[in-house]
Amino acid sequence: MSFQLSRVEVPDHTINTTKARRIGNWKGALVVLAKDLRLEWRSRVAVNALLTFVLSAVFLVVYAVGNDDLGERTVSALVWTVVVFSAAVGMSRSFVAEEEQQTSTLLRLHASPGAVYAGKLLFNFALLLVVNGLAMLVFIFMLNLQLGTPALAWAAVVLGALALAGATTLLSAIVAKTRGGAAMLPILLFPLLLPLLGAAVRAMTFAFADSGAWEQARDDLITLGAFAGVTISASVMLFDQVWND
Repeated sequence: MSFQLSRVEVPDHTINTTKARRIGNWKGALVVLAKDLRLEWRSRVAVNALLTFVLSAVFLVVYAVGNDDLGERTVSALVWTVVVFSAAVGMSRSFVAEEEQQTSTLLRLHASPGAVYAGKLLFNFALLLVVNGLAMLVFIFMLNLQLGTPALAWAAVVLGALALAGATTLLSAIVAKTRGGAAMLPILLFPLLLPLLGAAVRAMTFAFADSGAWEQARDDLITLGAFAGVTISASVMLFDQVWND
């Protein structure tokens, strides 16, 4: 007995429609990103709040420490503690502002949930990247420290910013729908960030070493990348329900 397989033809318009939808989603994400960057450039609310918090915390720590010599792990812990608190304080604005200004309905009408999430994620990532890098540079300058492997420190900053953006973007969308949403974000965020905080502190501590730093920090960098991947993947699956609820 023989079987003959028939070839199934897929209409060209179906393929073109799928490609157009994908291109539209990416264009929508870039439009959302451009909108947030333009509004932030005009108001500078999030940037001013985050930078004020980071710089104030750094100068208070430096003033309290004085001329005492801090260990490398202590400095790394202080840097990432300041970064995590600044993210908890400032990142809720990405969706709370949409609800306060009543622009969320326009976003729902003109952009898909995936485009909205991607645009907000990119904006939060860019903002946290600036905050993380600034906090590290100010701490190192004020405490007169030397990084043995600067590339490793910047790798930890980039992966940490991506992981923080992945965790805060979805949670900020959730708390934006609640009363007093900005105050709810730290409560939800801190338990989630414990694995990230430990890995980021260890990775930056190894960056002070001159040799063998990359091998020592390999597991921590993998942890940061995996944390970012898991949080972003989960957010992509859940954001449609959260956004349209």
